[in-house]
Amino acid sequence: MQRVDNWVTRFEESVLALLLAAMTIVSFTQVVARYGFNTGWTGALEFTRILFAWLILFGMSYGVKIGAHLGVDAFIRLLPKKVFRVIAVFGAACGLLYAAILLSADWLSIFGIDTRGGAIDYWSRMYKIGIGLDDLRYPEFIQETFGTKERVQRWIAYLILPLGLTLFGFRCLQAMIAIIQGKQETMIAAHEAEELVAEHKDELKD
Repeated sequence: MQRVDNWVTRFEESVLALLLAAMTIVSFTQVVARYGFNTGWTGALEFTRILFAWLILFGMSYGVKIGAHLGVDAFIRLLPKKVFRVIAVFGAACGLLYAAILLSADWLSIFGIDTRGGAIDYWSRMYKIGIGLDDLRYPEFIQETFGTKERVQRWIAYLILPLGLTLFGFRCLQAMIAIIQGKQETMIAAHEAEELVAEHKDELKD
């Protein structure tokens, strides 16, 4: 399990760094091209928008890993430790359930709920249809070399939906196990503000 966690963490951190770098480079070069040479890349806005969506969905799972998601636990902290742990496990389980439902709601039929669809179904439809994005196009040398369509297919951009939700579900499951084992209290960073105040309380005296 630790080996899988290390691999997933390296994967998340590498992709997040790559996405941030790509967004920065594209945005910078567009500003220079537009204001310096009165030109620019037509698909830049759509490309950075897709990168930002990827950044959010990758960050969603990584936030669970490092405990960066904010939450309010003022009430449950007043409860007995055993009850507090049960509620913390329930919260992590809700995150896992959320990811499972958004990935595919078909399995809810075992409870008599008539719901279908989800990220996997939506992505597979985009893959079969092969619709292209609005402005993002392949470079001409790629079109000529690989014989691809002119516009980049939507399923490539939407691949983050099943991938991001799978990673989020994995992190919620991981947090739930850690809470049960007593390795962590919750999957949220509820006392971040209090810790910052405690660290800098003496600076105001000066």
